[in-house]
Amino acid sequence: MCSAELPPAPRGLRLHIGLFGRRNVGKSSLLNALTRQQVALVSPRAGTTTDPVEKPMELLPLGPVLFVDTAGLDDTGDLGAARTARSRAVLDRVDLGILVAEQGAWGAFERGLLAELRARDIPVVVALNKADLAPGGAPPDLGGVPAVAVSAVTGEGLEALRSALFAAAPGDHAASQRLIADLVPPGEVAVLVMPIDASAPKGRLILPQVMAIRDLLDGACLALVVQARELPAALAGLRRPPALVVTDSQAFRAVAEAVPEAVPMTSFSILMSRLQGDLAAQARGALALDALRPGDRVLVAEGCTHHPTEEDIGRVKLPRWLAQKAGGPLRLDTVQGRDFPGDLSPYRLVVHCGNCMGNRREMLARIRRCEDARVPITNYGLAIAHSLGILPRALRPFPGILEATHALQP
Repeated sequence: MCSAELPPAPRGLRLHIGLFGRRNVGKSSLLNALTRQQVALVSPRAGTTTDPVEKPMELLPLGPVLFVDTAGLDDTGDLGAARTARSRAVLDRVDLGILVAEQGAWGAFERGLLAELRARDIPVVVALNKADLAPGGAPPDLGGVPAVAVSAVTGEGLEALRSALFAAAPGDHAASQRLIADLVPPGEVAVLVMPIDASAPKGRLILPQVMAIRDLLDGACLALVVQARELPAALAGLRRPPALVVTDSQAFRAVAEAVPEAVPMTSFSILMSRLQGDLAAQARGALALDALRPGDRVLVAEGCTHHPTEEDIGRVKLPRWLAQKAGGPLRLDTVQGRDFPGDLSPYRLVVHCGNCMGNRREMLARIRRCEDARVPITNYGLAIAHSLGILPRALRPFPGILEATHALQP
């Protein structure tokens, strides 16, 4: 396979790099210069960028990254406030920030933005743009944050800026991305149960399934892929029990019945909770299902956008299981993609997807917002497992999480 045929890295696993600053400081021009492409529209007029603009690329030696250009955070008026709100939302999901300011124009606004980035534990590099127009030194009050004089027009300082980004990037980004292979010894078998129904993408597998297969290959493990109806025959054909069975959450009941009790079992959604979020917090949130009562309001959050089908897990199957657990119908609100309510107080519970289309920092930000609002948050796999009475079994591959969750139950 030639490099042009290689599939792109999943967006959620890319290092997210955001460009922030005032209007008309050259953020979009800098993005175009860094990527060597005309990604963002630029003009001398302030406020040209109205919505975040994303550009995935390979930035060696960091690897796959996602640049996110934002509108100026100093925009004014009603429309400006809406633009600023969208730009500020990007702060929830970036792993690395570029604070763009004009050379020689560092002031209170930039100091405040730098303080906010640091308060959010976002590594940051200051890019002093338009150095060709106003050469000068770095501001004196950066507190050790690296600053690079750069010109998006002439290319001055671009290599120095790239080097500063490499040095500032979080070192644990790639090391933390282990989905399943650490749960399966090399040479052992993991059985992956992947139902193919009306909600499955035509001719393709969903992203967590692809990620699991690749991670098992990287870990020198064996992946046996089956549908739920083929699972008994697959287990019977193995010389020894598999090290782990992973299922699509919607097939939990059938898989739990087919897999011997001694064999560890979990779901792709639960694996994604560990990879992309906080499995301990979301496992605690699953226990809130016990307190649900008919009529309670529940938020279902999906990181991707898709056209619902008659078998849709978030709108059909999950609500049915939750209603059975609560003893009657619930009031469910559904949001998709980047949408997430600012006010979570009306909800008794938030149930989130595995967030394969988002990234870990964004998911953790949503979990923190729920915790701040004292609203439990869980995910699809954990909620379904608990509603079916098999949550302890689904958490058995994670002994520490299982013990902590069991201690919270009556």
